Amino acid sequence: MVIVNGKIFTMAGDPIECGFIRTKGTKIAEVGDMKDYIPVKDEEVLEAAGAGIYPGFIDAHCHIGMWEDSLGFEGDDGNEDTDPSTPQLRAIDAINPIERSFKEALEGGVTTVVVAPGSANPIAGRICALKTKGCCIDDMVIKENLAMKFALGENPKLTYHTKGQAPTTRMATAALIREQLAKTRRYMEDKESAAEDEDLDEPEFDFKCEALIPLLKREIKAHIHAHRADDICTAMRICKEFEIDYVLIHCTDGHALAPRLAEAHASAVVGPLINSRTKPELAGQTIDNSAVLSKNGVKTAICTDHPELPIQYLPLSAGIAVRGGLPYDEALKAITIYPAQICGIDNRVGSIEQGKDADMVFFFGDPLSVYAKPKLVIINGEIK
Repeated sequence: MVIVNGKIFTMAGDPIECGFIRTKGTKIAEVGDMKDYIPVKDEEVLEAAGAGIYPGFIDAHCHIGMWEDSLGFEGDDGNEDTDPSTPQLRAIDAINPIERSFKEALEGGVTTVVVAPGSANPIAGRICALKTKGCCIDDMVIKENLAMKFALGENPKLTYHTKGQAPTTRMATAALIREQLAKTRRYMEDKESAAEDEDLDEPEFDFKCEALIPLLKREIKAHIHAHRADDICTAMRICKEFEIDYVLIHCTDGHALAPRLAEAHASAVVGPLINSRTKPELAGQTIDNSAVLSKNGVKTAICTDHPELPIQYLPLSAGIAVRGGLPYDEALKAITIYPAQICGIDNRVGSIEQGKDADMVFFFGDPLSVYAKPKLVIINGEIK
């Protein structure tokens, strides 16, 4: 298929005012200006005159399919709150891909989602990235072990306070995380020593430590739920101690720490932006957060935290960030190329470039406005 005469917002450079996109199977085969277009015999041609063409939108932090729409406990599979340390859990095993929110995501132009366990546990489990079209999760996955979810602040405290067990303070939450990371580091060292010396036995298999080894080897990142400024600083402190790469999730008070975050080369996923200050650690919430972070050089993506905010309102959230002072081009990047880069999946998604997945969204008008609706969505080279 070849798409012709559209304005292409590649997110890899300046827009192409009148261009073409050629796809082959699930991939983008060619992108260029119409003056360089050469027709191919028997090729399906899709006319896009007057449309703006954008990369499929990416939600860098959500729980789609883990808390199912219109259900209570029966559809709640995001928090295993019987143990505060559960790194061995995998989000991929909890997602229902035929839950109707996936259809709504796709209709809203969201073609890629990063799905994490909830924030009840200080260490919650593995995060995955997947496409929003399909009926079997194994066919939708982009990256099964994308990151490890951690949580600081009120959520772990509240969860375990009601059970009368630790952690019930921020001190205990941080200590529990440190303990598990230190144990994993020793476990990893013992495994490596045994591999080098046949006279040494390997340590007894530990499922939790095995799950955290990729993190300590810096093969994956920590995604850390942290709203308040002190929690953000604790996250950075722990990651520095254990030499871990990390992304700050929510980062509600990031605006108060923006120069410090920039100096540390931190990345942030901000959101949800359309909600009330429903708990104490949201007291500093402001819609100019992403603008302040961006101005200070902090790479920032925008998320819905679905189901906190329905996922189809991701582009509207980017529009709210523009209202808060984020430059329009940066807002587009915050739901396309920036989340792809932050999450390490920009080799496949986030921009319209040769070799990347053929995920595209067509709009007539402003995609970040309250009334915007995609005219057409293409995912994996197929029209939705």
